Amino acid sequence: MFYNDNTIAFFDGDYTKVGNIRMNPYAQAIHYGIGVFEGIRAYDTPNGVKIFKAKEHFERLIYSAKVLQYDPPYSVDELISIAYQVLEKNNLKDAYIRPIISLCENMTLKFSTEAHFMLTVWEWGKYLGKECVDVTLSSYQKPNPKSTRLDAKITGNYINSVLATTEAKQKGFDEGLLTDLNGFIAEGPGENIFMEWNGKLYTPPQGHILPGITRQTVMDIAKEDGIEIEERFFTPEELFTADAAFFTGTAIEVAGINSIDNQKFPKEWKNTIGYHLLQRYSAFTRN
Repeated sequence: MFYNDNTIAFFDGDYTKVGNIRMNPYAQAIHYGIGVFEGIRAYDTPNGVKIFKAKEHFERLIYSAKVLQYDPPYSVDELISIAYQVLEKNNLKDAYIRPIISLCENMTLKFSTEAHFMLTVWEWGKYLGKECVDVTLSSYQKPNPKSTRLDAKITGNYINSVLATTEAKQKGFDEGLLTDLNGFIAEGPGENIFMEWNGKLYTPPQGHILPGITRQTVMDIAKEDGIEIEERFFTPEELFTADAAFFTGTAIEVAGINSIDNQKFPKEWKNTIGYHLLQRYSAFTRN
């Protein structure tokens, strides 16, 4: 699904076939999940291939790396150039881009001072493959913000996401929805959430979530269109009384939430603010 024998990646300064890439068995990334990554999309637009919000994504990658006490040897502009070259070498236009910085060998519980940088690309349609998804409240919660850095895309943090998604799918749902340590709605395993109620949008504030770049883009579009948005905490009980809800994220883009634990929202997806924002977001990314 993700690569074949001819797939080219960028690894530690060279463009090489994915099959040639080797990792040290003592890397901290393997033993302790110490690394950072980004998920980015490229779109085939009338003006050529466009990496959406490339600057913002690579700025966050560098920020996340510095959280791990590692200063990448590439500038944002260099990273953007590498991404476009990997797309070209793989003859891809509509694609998903995954840059990752993984810390090297060190068996102590101190950050390694060295890291590998890899950038791969592949064709990937809308995550979960649906415009509307059925969701369940997860038994897992987002980590306490004092236990890790939730504002950085750290690879090890995503075991929480894998557990929540696996649980949801085993129960017959498309995706899970996690609360924070205080029981307020936080986010999906890889998505931010918005709730629509009486013509207004609500979304959890920063602090217990990863503030997504797609989340911010959708908020900017909504404000341009005069749609009121409030960032505040809300409970699962409040969410169940909402008119509608939707997810945002690079992989999922904008996707409606059809139901939570088999309770459907009263508004049809095509009559919601979320659907309007999906149309605007799709036009924005492809122009």
